Amino acid sequence: MLGNGIVGILSESSNIWERRAPLTPAHCARLLHSGKGKNGVQRIIVQPSTRRIYNDFQYEDVGCEVSDDLSECGLILGVKQPKLEMILPDRAYAFFSHTHKAQKENMPLLDKIFSQRATLYDYELIVGDNGKRLLAFGKFAGRAGLIDFLHGLGKRYLNLGYSTPFLSLGASHMYPSLVAAKAAVIAVGEEIATQGLPLGVSPIVFVFVGNGNVSQGAQEIFKLLPHTFVDASKLPEIVGQVEDLAHHSPLRKRVFKVYGCVVTSQDYVEPKDPTRTFDKVDYYAHPDHYNPVFHERIAPYASVIVNCMYWENRFLRLLTTKQMQELAKNGCPLVGVSDITCDIGGSIEFVNQLTTIEKPFFRYNPFADSYHDDMDGDGLICLAVDILPTEFSRESSQHFGDILSQFVGNLAWAKNMTELPLHLQRACIAHGGSLTPLYEYIPRMRNSSTIDLIAETVDGSSSKRKYSTLVSLSGHLFDQMLINEALDIVEAAGGSFRLVKCEVGQSINLMSYSELEISADDITILDQICAALTLLANPSHKDDGAFNKDKELSLKVSKVSESIVNERNGSIKRPAVLILGAGRVCQPAAELLASAGDLYSNSLKIFEGVDAQECEEFEVIVASLYQKDAEEAIEGIMNARAVQLDVMNEESLSLCISQVEVVLSLLPPSFHGIIAKSCIEHKKHLVTASYVDNSISAYHEKAKDAGVTILCEMGLDPGIDHMMAMRMINQAHVRKGKIRSFSSYCGGLPAPAAANNPLAYKFSWNPAGAIRAGRNSATYKNLGEVIDVDGNELYDSAVSFRIPDLPAFALEYLPNRNSLVYGDLYGISAEASTIFRATLRYEGFSEIMACLGKLGFFDTNVHPKLKGIQRPTFGEFLNELLKKKSAYIFDSVELQVSLDENEIIKRLMMLGCCKEAGTATKTAKTIRFLGLHDDAEIPEACSSAFDVICLRMQERLSYSSKEQDMVLLHHEIQVDYPDGRPTENHKATLLEFGKTENGKTTTAMALTVGVPAAIGVLLLLMNKIQTKGVIRPTEPEVYMPALQMLEACEINLLEKIETL
Repeated sequence: MLGNGIVGILSESSNIWERRAPLTPAHCARLLHSGKGKNGVQRIIVQPSTRRIYNDFQYEDVGCEVSDDLSECGLILGVKQPKLEMILPDRAYAFFSHTHKAQKENMPLLDKIFSQRATLYDYELIVGDNGKRLLAFGKFAGRAGLIDFLHGLGKRYLNLGYSTPFLSLGASHMYPSLVAAKAAVIAVGEEIATQGLPLGVSPIVFVFVGNGNVSQGAQEIFKLLPHTFVDASKLPEIVGQVEDLAHHSPLRKRVFKVYGCVVTSQDYVEPKDPTRTFDKVDYYAHPDHYNPVFHERIAPYASVIVNCMYWENRFLRLLTTKQMQELAKNGCPLVGVSDITCDIGGSIEFVNQLTTIEKPFFRYNPFADSYHDDMDGDGLICLAVDILPTEFSRESSQHFGDILSQFVGNLAWAKNMTELPLHLQRACIAHGGSLTPLYEYIPRMRNSSTIDLIAETVDGSSSKRKYSTLVSLSGHLFDQMLINEALDIVEAAGGSFRLVKCEVGQSINLMSYSELEISADDITILDQICAALTLLANPSHKDDGAFNKDKELSLKVSKVSESIVNERNGSIKRPAVLILGAGRVCQPAAELLASAGDLYSNSLKIFEGVDAQECEEFEVIVASLYQKDAEEAIEGIMNARAVQLDVMNEESLSLCISQVEVVLSLLPPSFHGIIAKSCIEHKKHLVTASYVDNSISAYHEKAKDAGVTILCEMGLDPGIDHMMAMRMINQAHVRKGKIRSFSSYCGGLPAPAAANNPLAYKFSWNPAGAIRAGRNSATYKNLGEVIDVDGNELYDSAVSFRIPDLPAFALEYLPNRNSLVYGDLYGISAEASTIFRATLRYEGFSEIMACLGKLGFFDTNVHPKLKGIQRPTFGEFLNELLKKKSAYIFDSVELQVSLDENEIIKRLMMLGCCKEAGTATKTAKTIRFLGLHDDAEIPEACSSAFDVICLRMQERLSYSSKEQDMVLLHHEIQVDYPDGRPTENHKATLLEFGKTENGKTTTAMALTVGVPAAIGVLLLLMNKIQTKGVIRPTEPEVYMPALQMLEACEINLLEKIETL
């Protein structure tokens, strides 16, 4: 049955809450319509399930068959381990098996695989060249774990006598999507920012233990609240400040934010030797050389511990039961623990039981050392759910399937392992009922007396050896069987071993890495074992006197190396990418490209094509007119260098382009003509985020003739909007649907916490462009009628707007230029009666801007009052505008009236700038907020009213270093079907927030423009785009892999289909 191209999808049976699927209906549709071979499959049979997040009919609609009988399937996919009776003979299975470390509880499953002559692929073993897993759910666990805990925190505080905004938050599974859950957290954050938290529970300090994917997912949710991150050393100071506030300001009884603190091993342990400093490598090798300090330096100030750390029994506990009892006696403010790692009885000793999604909490009372199922009483609440990612089943399935679907074709058609790419071969634990060579060590591990940290003998005594040490091995451990030679040495000497860590190299050029705990009852035997292993790693001679690199073994005794291997064989010239322009967008683009061979290898290696350029990393060259700007853009980025370049110097530009593979231009469109010309001359591809205009279109034929691709509109809008739209439209067309309506909404906005001004808007660049865009005329089609909107009336045409899955956002939209051209671009002009594109703003923005426009602030003509040497003040200039065209005569006394808010409101109403007093009030508040009434002189650079307001907006509406922006993109497509199926409303939403890491802020706008632009470069480097000439990302060869890579870069899209 192997290799017959028929795929089965199991009904998950491990837990009633397990609603994830290895492939979504969309993934199945792509596989079924991609033909036979590595990109597609022949049939997909889905076992029926009433629990799965996707209904059976959704799979049927895309061409899958629904049946309990998977006997025709050669490849069967699941998420978790199936029941043993579901393992059929001579089939291939792929799921998380948890068997490669010889885990005792899962050996019956492996035995069943053997007896049925089955083949087993383990998702956990599919890793990139950097050793990182391609298929994992860590961030989803962190996200769900923190949301669930916040849900319980509100209940716990209520039992303690305090009402807090957390009480309105539901558990993760109560929301239809991650986006909706985040919106609910944002709403909680808005309430905290405006109403505050009771002083009696403040400061609320969240301590995140660890900083891996799980912790980052939890922090992602935490950052949606008004917050401040502090160093561990500053915790006493923060607590002291709030205590002082309570003592000195008894009338102020609220705190308007929460605090976060991220701690790692250097914060919670310290060397026993006071003369030594903390060394992570030494701690992992010799934890007995260190003392725990978390209970002294961190826990006394923590309200919540979010445990995301990796822990083993040999490490020091983060918090013991006894330490917790002492802390409670001393009045520790700890309210609860969210143990997302679920190390039961491990790093936090008193968290000694798992909880469930339906009952996520227990209460531990340290005073009585007792456990309870309620939240009413002394102690702290504890969450320890081990299946958190399934609470966001839709998003986690989408994320998982985006990667897995790239491998399914290969797995479904492979009759022999040798037909598979190496990374899939190495994920195969058993083939045809026998262990593959990489995993022939498993039986030896099963027989090892130390596979459990303390194994009990028949008479009840412990069999743990007296002496042990940690040995790390790196080299070709498995493909050259060096691991077996090492284990032979251990067993022959009478020692025993336990596999602590195992990372299998995923190509013939990369080595594997293992950590073994070697034990013996006699220290002399242990020394002999270490000496023999050292000899294996460093033999005095090689066979025939020749050096065999494949047989080389690196050994470290009692010391864990920080990296698997630091040396590469030979010197390989790295392909280079040239980025022109060093603005805000440059940094995320440069980071992705510079780390593409390492950090982003997951997204690269899902494309297994013979034409794909094999490289481990790229060199990124950032060129700017000013060297300093380029240097600042690449600060902290490896594999990147800065150069000074004037692109108008054609000779210098030509030289730079000749030395690279692909050019990414982030310069204004006016420069793209000269850049395209040079790229064509040197036969180099070009990527831009700018619109295709006449100047760049003129190079289409020349680029085609030269075999050059000029990929334009590869940003956010245009860019991601094209790709989302085309995927939705094409999916509808595949299902024989007809597009009735296409609507698209996009906006760059402040995150809610940063929308703290009357306009609820801020600028991360010069505001002139954004203001001018608000004066453009617009054209769109609504129910077959073409609507034209004059630019002077655009703000007046704004309409209130809500996205049901984001109920916390009060928005409005304005028509965005000519929507009709997108009907032609997307091929839907003939079928769609509505084609509409709009710009998003927070509600109320447009009425204020319209009023400012009518007052004259957007007039770009030179103003007479701004011509002379004598400069007016802002207040005098405002007075001039407020008396203009007035039907009333202001005498000289009235002109000197102080422009307080009421006076401005009165004059706006007199001038007819506003029809409603409410709008006049909002506009007056905006004018005063911008300082347009101030006594300061207007600078000479301002010659028009437009210059004046741009200056003030740039000064007063800029982001602070700690504020986040936000990007929101939302498509809605209504689809009719000719065969009587009901009309469907297809929705796709992108919500992205700016990020601050290591003190460096990257805006959401820069991320969502820079990352897709860099992805365009990667696709060209990998030869995934075959079309030549000037193109947009509207073809499947671009948007299909690009959208998958965006997901890999954690720019996630929520898609939803509703029946109308």
